Amino acid sequence: MIKPVEWTLRQKATNRDVFGLDAGMKICSVFSDMFVASLGDPFQPMNQALKFDQATAPARPAQGGGKRARAGGIGGDLRALRKARGLTLTQLAGHVARSVGWLSEVERDLTEPTITDLRRLAAALDQPLSLFFGASEGPVEERGFIVRADTRRALGTAEAGLTEQLLSPDLTGSFEIVRSVFEPGAELAEANQRPTEEAGYLISGQLDLWIGEQMFRLNPGDSFRFTGQPYRWRNPGDEPAVAIWVIAPPVY
Repeated sequence: MIKPVEWTLRQKATNRDVFGLDAGMKICSVFSDMFVASLGDPFQPMNQALKFDQATAPARPAQGGGKRARAGGIGGDLRALRKARGLTLTQLAGHVARSVGWLSEVERDLTEPTITDLRRLAAALDQPLSLFFGASEGPVEERGFIVRADTRRALGTAEAGLTEQLLSPDLTGSFEIVRSVFEPGAELAEANQRPTEEAGYLISGQLDLWIGEQMFRLNPGDSFRFTGQPYRWRNPGDEPAVAIWVIAPPVY
């Protein structure tokens, strides 16, 4: 059994040990803080290096891998041709054996179709394959504004004896300008009718133009306009007839 006096002495000794250890730790902590303060922040160089890397590193692409439209793609023309024929994305996608999502990306210039795809699209839209080429030719600053004579795109037609070239940079505007060459004796025997406003100017040759039931013979320098009426034409001369034809909205 521990006597009261002995217990008191042991308790004091214990308190001295505890208090001494605690005081020693506090003193060490103070000296440590002073030492660090004298040296500076040991992690400061690392932090500065990290900030420098973040400031100078190139921007990372956005998560999700978003696609970017290609300049000079065929998407705008393809969309205009599809809408001019009253086709939905689903209908045209079915004609070319592709998904609606794929066709939507092509129209937004996010996906580049293969040559096989282009052949199928041209056939489905009754256009020559050449229509989808040449849109991005020429200097970048001219694209969408200028069409050089040697970069015109051929337009498709079902009429024998008629060749046409697109004079507009593309088909995305509210109208298109076409250069039409009618071979001697060529004729559109059955009237054509479409929901457009059309105007033209005959550069050379002769052209008989029927608007509704009326026939007009055009000579060089003559011009015309009609809106939504049935029309047909014939070249009665012995030389090609060349006309500039404006169509709104674009149908080729």
